Amino acid sequence: MTTIRVLTEAHLRAAVGLGRDELAAVAAVFPLVSAGRASMPPIMRIDVPEHRGEIDIKSAYLPGYAGIAVKLSAGFFDNPARGLPSLGGLMIVLDTETGVPVAALFDNGYLTDVRTALAGAVASDHLARPDATVAAVLGAGVQARLQLEALRLVRPLERAVVWARRGEEARRFADEVGAALALPIAVAASPAEAAAEADIVVTTTPATEPLLDASMVHPGLHVTAVGSDAEHKQELAADLVAAADLFVCDRVAQSLRLGELRAAVAAGFDERRAVELGDVIAGRAAGRPSPEAVTVCDLTGTGAQDTAIAALAVERCAARGTGTTIDA
Repeated sequence: MTTIRVLTEAHLRAAVGLGRDELAAVAAVFPLVSAGRASMPPIMRIDVPEHRGEIDIKSAYLPGYAGIAVKLSAGFFDNPARGLPSLGGLMIVLDTETGVPVAALFDNGYLTDVRTALAGAVASDHLARPDATVAAVLGAGVQARLQLEALRLVRPLERAVVWARRGEEARRFADEVGAALALPIAVAASPAEAAAEADIVVTTTPATEPLLDASMVHPGLHVTAVGSDAEHKQELAADLVAAADLFVCDRVAQSLRLGELRAAVAAGFDERRAVELGDVIAGRAAGRPSPEAVTVCDLTGTGAQDTAIAALAVERCAARGTGTTIDA
């Protein structure tokens, strides 16, 4: 008989957030992935085009971790009009030694949101200028807010800028998130205007046409793109990737298939110029070359990050005795 811990979003929110321990847990997996120590299959995706939806399945085995997470992540981008979140899903955690299920995490996409925001902070920590104080977010959803919150773990943000396709959403974001984070947030009329004011730009949209191109960046800027995770998505123009002094991604093969490298390579960019973030963290590759350099990081999201955050959540919930246990 096997005991399985069942955890709801409420349990997981109480156990895991945007803290420094969580940041360290997510940062630790990047070098493992880049060194080839993670067993991580390609992402499986199911498209549901008539409902602007997709379901992604991600997983990874990480040596030294007690659990292996298998995540089903749903993104249905018309959901906000129905009063539902655009992201959802759940994770199953299997025991590393036996493969037996030990936990079911009904997180509704919360852990994905958290690890994505923390990954963005890791990227800026290693690539943005140390004196960066102004961040811009493109998009006004949950991830845009979490990116700003996570960035404050690694940079002393003094103010922020937001742009969204719908001006009313950007204004609401500026008011509500600015008040919640005690951070002045201005509304930009365009992505170019947002980038012009920022030291760090984070793109958080499901865009299928580029939002930023090479003409919109300035010396010293760092850009992190987190929205492109499918062949039809693109937030950065190919000329921006080519113009960057340093292009970094979480996984080259994944960025080539699903991320910003896909369009850039099709336009002539040499994929050998791409560097993995794990190699930068581990010192196997150089990071920001100068204060004036333009750096770009493409984060398509990896199963390794899911395993790391899920393992931490299960460990904390078990220690606290939270959740419901069932025998199966």
